[in-house]
Amino acid sequence: MALEFTDSNFQTEVLNSDKLSVIDFWAEWCGPCRAIGPVIEELSKDYAGKVNIGKVNVDQNPELSINYGITSIPAILFIKNGQVVDKQVGAAPKSVLEKKIQGNL
Repeated sequence: MALEFTDSNFQTEVLNSDKLSVIDFWAEWCGPCRAIGPVIEELSKDYAGKVNIGKVNVDQNPELSINYGITSIPAILFIKNGQVVDKQVGAAPKSVLEKKIQGNL
């Protein structure tokens, strides 16, 4: 199951992790966000133990959205060693996200 990242646990769970983290910035009211939700869940199962995959609700965690310049959602950031190494803005098929994960492992 996808993790839930928040303003309070992001530093520990994502920035201090030695694994690649894939973070889906989303909101309840966003149609494309809801459409990509099941893909994020699938990826979290496929890469369990290898990649941190989770979601950030932009309405509940505004600080993270501001810090990473999230202006449209869904936005998926790929973070490794505390740095953004890739980004996907807008809904994308699972294959596109998998390619980005594989390229950054």
